Amino acid sequence: MRAFIKTGSIALLFAAAALSSCKKMYGIPDEKDYLSNNVNYSNKIFEPILGRTTLMGGFNGDNSTQPLKFEIINARFGDGRPVTDLFQKKPTYVWTAPYNGFEKSLAEIEAKRKLEEHPLFEVRSSGEFIMWGSSTNALITPRSADSTNFPQDTRFFDVKITNTGGSTVIRDLQVRPFRERPYEPSDDFNIYSGGPAPHPKTPYNPASRNYIRPFLNGVIGQQTDIPLQSNDDKKDVVVYIRPFTGGTGNSLRFKFLNKDSVAINPALFNETTWDKIVHGFNMQKTATYVQYDVAYPIPLVEIQTVYTPGGTRDHAEFKYSRIGFGGTRVVASFGIDFAIYKKGDWEIVFHFLKDNPKFEDE
Repeated sequence: MRAFIKTGSIALLFAAAALSSCKKMYGIPDEKDYLSNNVNYSNKIFEPILGRTTLMGGFNGDNSTQPLKFEIINARFGDGRPVTDLFQKKPTYVWTAPYNGFEKSLAEIEAKRKLEEHPLFEVRSSGEFIMWGSSTNALITPRSADSTNFPQDTRFFDVKITNTGGSTVIRDLQVRPFRERPYEPSDDFNIYSGGPAPHPKTPYNPASRNYIRPFLNGVIGQQTDIPLQSNDDKKDVVVYIRPFTGGTGNSLRFKFLNKDSVAINPALFNETTWDKIVHGFNMQKTATYVQYDVAYPIPLVEIQTVYTPGGTRDHAEFKYSRIGFGGTRVVASFGIDFAIYKKGDWEIVFHFLKDNPKFEDE
């Protein structure tokens, strides 16, 4: 039996060698990969927001043999000028180990990512395009002071797709970058020209973007004794997201202002789970603010964690309780779902414009 197996194996080897020799002798080509004539993108216009890492896809390989090689070629502006700014290399964060939201320090987070040099805009081996977070408003070319005019220049490009079966070119894709919005929700006047919203005590301007509004649940006004609101018609409470000075460069601060713009002591929000507000460390709680050391962007990765139950934004909720009518304890809450994409020292300020929250028991 063993001799038969050995003899059969040797026969197979001789047959394979003979077939290979025949291919070479008679010029029979090796089998090539399949490259479909119908490869394409379902979307050919990409509009990433600068300053944040954005993946854009829609490639359909139509059963073409993998792997495929993708190459951006013939990048140009609408008037034919060559595009080079999209492909300048800058350092950007790349994860080397999975982030899960359970990291116990900034050092543990930073150990899971590193800075790498990448073109601002590139195509991946999957056919997806990526605009890296290292991109800035330097890619925006203002054309006019008229806010109705798009200030960005559209960049056109083609994509060459190759495997051993051949190559094909998908033409006239477009990238239209929107100017940076360092945080969400945004209070820009105009997503094209930018510019902050006016102070919320000024008359409401329906032509501007709306003010940042928190969610409110059972927050009663001290003077009115009715629930406070924040919507299109009534803005009892608004939110500012803004830089502040004197932080570590990796700071996030929460502040609360009453109707006279005087700081409310965070200790009054006595039901708040402060260690679940943001994935931060070294919490400092003072009579005027609560501050954390954080890594940016926030959230670090768009996945579901205890801080980002929705997966895409941090959920910061502040609660307090008091004795209501009938002697029952009632809990009120307010907060915001937010993201910050630019490293720095930022503060999120909740401003009670017309009435202060009622903390006293009935």
